[in-house]
Amino acid sequence: MADYAHDVLVETQWVEEHLTDESIRIVEVDENPSLYAEAHIPGAIGFDWKRDLQDQTKRDFLDPKTFGALMGERGISNDHTVVLYGDRNNWFAAYTYWYFRYYGHDQVRLMNGPREKWLSENRPTTQDVPDYKSATFIVKGQDDSIRARREEVLAALDGDTHRLVDVRSPQEFSGELIAMPGYEQEGAQRAGHIPGAASVPWAQAVREDGTFKSREDLEQLYATKGVIAGETPIIAYCRIGERSAHTWFVLHELLGRDDVRNYDGSWTEWGNMVDVPIEKDV
Repeated sequence: MADYAHDVLVETQWVEEHLTDESIRIVEVDENPSLYAEAHIPGAIGFDWKRDLQDQTKRDFLDPKTFGALMGERGISNDHTVVLYGDRNNWFAAYTYWYFRYYGHDQVRLMNGPREKWLSENRPTTQDVPDYKSATFIVKGQDDSIRARREEVLAALDGDTHRLVDVRSPQEFSGELIAMPGYEQEGAQRAGHIPGAASVPWAQAVREDGTFKSREDLEQLYATKGVIAGETPIIAYCRIGERSAHTWFVLHELLGRDDVRNYDGSWTEWGNMVDVPIEKDV
């Protein structure tokens, strides 16, 4: 992993070698939470992204106190290194990585490849749920420099303050689809994209097995689309913020772009707001 900007990835072999390392907590976060019960890495803690990691009364993630309490209840302390993985090429694992970093926990890693890679390599799995002792996890701050809110996106429309990158599918970007097939109930009132955004689907950053492409290939991908031209700050968005967290991880952690923000309000917020512009290609 030496060619990436930061040492934030661990290989599946490394994870297997550290299954009994008490300084590490392995965490699985899937788009389909039922997968955890079918089979998971031994010792892995399972989080349901919607039930556990989201506020249940407003569309936002947990406040600092609640987040810290959840981590402590599951046996994660401020001293643990958290290793994340999940399905769908680590959509919600990358989102949870970004979430940990937002709340100031730097000792966090992403497995280079999703749960499907682990299973395809016939590595050990279990259905046993770990029962770790409660721990203390205190959120000591939050890093607003990695999160974009709608006001900042609106401001970006008026000049060259930020580059916007839409990481959804080409069909969602063009306005042909309002949401991915099967997710129509979670869509927006309008289809299209934020004016001026470049289209770089998130999956173009990974190989067929879900591992990340080389740094050289990633730099070429985002440079060709004008995303990393110059030093202009970048805002990534998708539908609900999980695919754009994956792209944030690539740009911020692997390519070392310091000023990258994830707009987790994304299209379900923008496409439902009154009096904001959109563009469509169809």
